Amino acid sequence: MRRAGRRYSYGPYVDGPDPLAPPLDLRAALDEMGRDVMEGSSPRSALQELLRRGLQGRRGLDELTRQVWERRRRLQRENRLDGTLEEVRELLRQALDAERDALARDDGDDARFREMQLDALPSDTGGAVRELADYDFRSPTAQQAYDRIRDLLGRELLEQRFQGMKQALEGATPEDVERVREMLDDLNQLLAEHAAGQDTTERFAEFMRKHGDFFPEGPQNTDELIDLLAARAAAAQRLLNSLSAEQRAELMELAQQAFGDPRLARSLAQLDAQLQALRPGEDWDGSGRFRGENPMGMGEATRAMEELGQLDALAEQLAQSYPGARLEDIDLDAVERHLGEEGRVDVQALMELQRELERQGLFERAPDGSLQLSPKALRRLGDSVLREIVDRIGGRRGERENRRAGAAGEPTGATRPWQFGDTQAWNVPRTLLNAQLRRATGDERALDVTDVEIVETETRHRAAVALCVDTSWSMVQDGRWVPMKRTALALHHLISTRFRGDDLTLVTFGRHAREVELGELIGLEGVWEQGTNLHHALLLAGRHLRRNPDAQPVVHIVTDGEPTAHLEPDGHAVFDWPTSPQTLRATVAELDRLTGLQASITFFVLGDDPRLAAFMDGLARRCNGRVVAPSLDGLGAEVVADYLRTRR
Repeated sequence: MRRAGRRYSYGPYVDGPDPLAPPLDLRAALDEMGRDVMEGSSPRSALQELLRRGLQGRRGLDELTRQVWERRRRLQRENRLDGTLEEVRELLRQALDAERDALARDDGDDARFREMQLDALPSDTGGAVRELADYDFRSPTAQQAYDRIRDLLGRELLEQRFQGMKQALEGATPEDVERVREMLDDLNQLLAEHAAGQDTTERFAEFMRKHGDFFPEGPQNTDELIDLLAARAAAAQRLLNSLSAEQRAELMELAQQAFGDPRLARSLAQLDAQLQALRPGEDWDGSGRFRGENPMGMGEATRAMEELGQLDALAEQLAQSYPGARLEDIDLDAVERHLGEEGRVDVQALMELQRELERQGLFERAPDGSLQLSPKALRRLGDSVLREIVDRIGGRRGERENRRAGAAGEPTGATRPWQFGDTQAWNVPRTLLNAQLRRATGDERALDVTDVEIVETETRHRAAVALCVDTSWSMVQDGRWVPMKRTALALHHLISTRFRGDDLTLVTFGRHAREVELGELIGLEGVWEQGTNLHHALLLAGRHLRRNPDAQPVVHIVTDGEPTAHLEPDGHAVFDWPTSPQTLRATVAELDRLTGLQASITFFVLGDDPRLAAFMDGLARRCNGRVVAPSLDGLGAEVVADYLRTRR
């Protein structure tokens, strides 16, 4: 807001980030990243993908890069590089036409001889200008046009290396030209001493006191001066590289006629050679293809080539595709220069998003140095996924608490009369007491069914849960990879926040099985691997249950195929398709061991293979377990609901 008298005008906030801008939605950013991570991207790749896409209406790096390339294409599509040659040709034509008109009005032999000289001029522009250097023009108009050629060439050559020289030297006097030559001589001497390893601090200060008006950028030392000049000299060389061989030869020839003195071209050639030796890393061999209609002079074309180089560098910074790339590498001034203030604000918003994600502790370094989601980030992702799953099961009918548990229960300290179907242990003292009291009433039977009281039990308050998830290639191939990870994430979050006394282990099984942490599972990439080693998974699940003998044992198995691998005693995994008798025996034997632990086992079978469904039904009947065939979208809800049912 700016005050103008008693009136106020309003405009965009330009003094840094807008203080009234909405805060960054970190939850939305984390949800987007979480989806990418669960699809197989690394956290670093997911973060980069988020930055490429953008967030909350802010352009991402991809869109900004596209606009940079569009600006680059427009620059090449609308312009061409031969403006100086075209202008010199036009001035040469004017000079020759004016001279021939003046000679046509003279009937003398000298006039005819001069006409013959003009007719014998080389066909190329550079050669013609060179031959006319010693020609004595009869026409003042022709002489003026020719002098303008020399003046134009000198100013264009200097404009290539020194900003603003074309305008500053318009109508230059011999004294002005001599001062430029003196500056070039001093500059070449300064660079030569610097290249020789000498301390040029004092000489640089003296040079700037004497010639500082040629350098409005205000370099502070010799290296900054070299950087400035080398960038422009390299752009001038790329300009020459972009011309045809004929055009390049013409310009080289014309350069010798700058200000009518070849010493300027020689000084500039010496300067270019020193700069190339001092800054070999500049792009001296590049070129650009310009195909537009707008002719540019040498100075303007060199600036265009320099801008192309800047756009290329900015596009590389925005692409973040080189090793060790960081958002801090992006030159905000260059972004504003080429994409405007709004582009700068968009990049600053992305930088702020990345900083805030890191400041919030949503990333951490793994032991191998790679970036991974932190436990805090996993909790936030788990909360989001669990909310979605709860919405799915929220309408389901609840179940009352079941206190008629079997062997998986714990005594409450109370007893109750036996009812048909009860399998709990008898409370012998209460049963004998009831029988004695009954006989005191005259009933002489030693024991009656009405005397029996059983130990009342309730579901244990702790559960040891093993979630075994199939990570064979078919899970990736058939689109079951992300639902499987979301299921694990939701169950882990539910247990860690609502049932903290429960102990959950996550077991993945492909050719081999192994226990993994949640972060490792979420970041797990699908790999081509044959084998569904359910035997090994059940073995690890049993080991987890045995570590928690006082907890209710629960095993959830998510798979889309029959077991096709088993573990030999030496740890070697044997794969065979179709399922071999050895694999089947090993799997069933381990399932029987879990059944002996009175574990509640549920198979979540994905896909619609009738053979697989029949096989899993057989396993479930053997272990008195359950088979659930959920849809992909309903997998998480089914697993969470089954856990809650078993828990109750």
